[in-house]
Amino acid sequence: MLDDLNDLYQQVILEHAKSPRNFREMPGANRVAQGRNPICGDNYTVFLLMDGDVVKDASFQGSGCAISKASASLLTGAIKGKTRAEVETLFGHVHDMVTTGKADESMGKLAAFAGVYKFPARVKCAILSWHAAKAAVEGGAASVSTEGDDPKAE
Repeated sequence: MLDDLNDLYQQVILEHAKSPRNFREMPGANRVAQGRNPICGDNYTVFLLMDGDVVKDASFQGSGCAISKASASLLTGAIKGKTRAEVETLFGHVHDMVTTGKADESMGKLAAFAGVYKFPARVKCAILSWHAAKAAVEGGAASVSTEGDDPKAE
């Protein structure tokens, strides 16, 4: 059963890496943040259209490995319709999941990244776009980087 689950999760990651959802620039975005991982070269810009405290639309553009692209793809779908507080809470759950491997059914397809914790160098790939989205909803830094982060902490 565990092997079947791992296969399913690998399929989710591969599907989103090959055909990412919401992979486009958003000209009307009112929040934009860039995330980059200089170690492996992942570089994504997250575009948000916020209406007050709610994410009305989300997209991303850039390049990187399959893990980072799939994560950004799933991120954009997961945060649409969520409030800033809900996005920040979801960020915390995803961060915990990719660093510990602990996920529950509430994570849905995002649980595909639960196995990333076994590969500390890939944790930054999985969480990069989430850092950018968190910065965007907070209206803070226009650019975030994984440079200098400890892979076990990040």
